[in-house]
Amino acid sequence: MNAFGLMQIGLILLRTTTISSLQCNHLPLQQRKVIENSLQLLDKMGKKFPQQCLREKMSFRFPEQVLKPRQKETVKVAIEEIFQHIFYIFSKNLTLAAWDGRALEQFQNGLYQQIEQLEACVIKKQTHYFRSKEVNRLKLKKYFQKIDCFLKDKQHNLCSWEISRAETRRCLQLIDKVIRKL
Repeated sequence: MNAFGLMQIGLILLRTTTISSLQCNHLPLQQRKVIENSLQLLDKMGKKFPQQCLREKMSFRFPEQVLKPRQKETVKVAIEEIFQHIFYIFSKNLTLAAWDGRALEQFQNGLYQQIEQLEACVIKKQTHYFRSKEVNRLKLKKYFQKIDCFLKDKQHNLCSWEISRAETRRCLQLIDKVIRKL
């Protein structure tokens, strides 16, 4: 390949890196918009919380400390992990949920795009706070396993999905609060 061709490839790579880093600089603003949109879609997916489900309410206790570390990168990793878990839960056994399919699909697509964006921006190298990231991952995994087990125990019935939707709303609202502080 000649020098001109190599220079063109170099310019393309430089431009791609610059565009990618610009997107990462605006990540908190993008996340706030995605969360706002996700909350609207959660509302649009279903109707008001069914009265018959009130007696089945469950406290899953979101591990809020995973969103309070000192390093921004650790918070971004935690948010990415949360989005992945939510995406997983909202991608299976939804037949009894009786939700608006279009809103659900838009919700899933928004989560997926945000996961991709976070993966591109988050530094995934091992650092001095690697241990805290692992502890946070385990706490989040345990939290989302409770939700998943609750859905399975209730055989993915309407009330279990409505309770999970309400819990997801609370989770996204906590993330929104944290992002506003970043």
